[in-house]
Amino acid sequence: MQENTIVTPPAAGSHAHLSGRVLGLANLGLMVLDANGRVVMWNQWLASHSGLSAHRVQGCELFELFPELRGQRLEQAVQSAMQSKLPQQLSPALNRSPFPLYPTGTWGGERVEQAVSVTPFTEGKERFCLIEVSDISTTVGRERQLRGQAEALRAQSYVDGLTGIANRRHFDVALDRELRRAQRNNGQLSLLLMDIDSFKAYNDHFGHQQGDACLTLVAEAFAGMLQRPADLAARYGGEEFAAVLPDTGPEQAALHAEAIRARIAALAITHAPAATRPHVTMSIGVATYDKNTLNDAATMLAAADSCLYAAKHAGRDCVIVHRPTENAA
Repeated sequence: MQENTIVTPPAAGSHAHLSGRVLGLANLGLMVLDANGRVVMWNQWLASHSGLSAHRVQGCELFELFPELRGQRLEQAVQSAMQSKLPQQLSPALNRSPFPLYPTGTWGGERVEQAVSVTPFTEGKERFCLIEVSDISTTVGRERQLRGQAEALRAQSYVDGLTGIANRRHFDVALDRELRRAQRNNGQLSLLLMDIDSFKAYNDHFGHQQGDACLTLVAEAFAGMLQRPADLAARYGGEEFAAVLPDTGPEQAALHAEAIRARIAALAITHAPAATRPHVTMSIGVATYDKNTLNDAATMLAAADSCLYAAKHAGRDCVIVHRPTENAA
């Protein structure tokens, strides 16, 4: 004959002990306010991160306990939740650290970043409000790190990997932007295209590693000649470089170009025996925005490139400036 087993339900006190244990283990802050805003529950997580024990805060009015929160979004959220009986969320972006909570045991320094939710509820005929506080510092830190990495990658996408100056992509964006600005304001804008003379001979004689070092040295010297924040020095491709010079007319641009040409020549970098000059030099073509003729990127680039080609045929190591009126004639 099978013996009947009688299961005795746990005593009510054991449930209370279990609830207390769970509240103590919860990895977020849990507090309950009564209808008058007084603290009736304060879990161990809050005690550890605030330095205030449950005994210390029990029965205290929350906004007297933390006067800096009075009139802030949290007080509004509590009032709204109690009146509308609907949960409220505080945006972490707008309310990063409402409560003075710190990493466990520090109670000073930089506050932990928080996500806060407010949930109204009733127990019998009494109204209460549960406030949950989560430490999102790790998540926010990871997001910041990812944003920083994204910004770094974006910055790298605009920088030439070899020379460290702007790359072709950055140049295209800058020229387009400055062209639109010149068109809006009927302003001035000049473009320089420049090429290291006989660079193939240099590479063939000294090798590509030394060729890269020469490109880097020339880029640094060229970029150092552009002092204004809006000026852009870029590697256009291979041994060709470019400069965008806002608010610059043809005469000023010609002076800039001549100064750059002289600076590169003054580096006195020994050239290959097969080169036409004993030292590394640069040929430069200059074009300036004109609302009737050179009024877009394609025509400006074509004009500057034509002048660069003419500089090569004029013996190299010189500057040729595009003259729209002369060409039109």
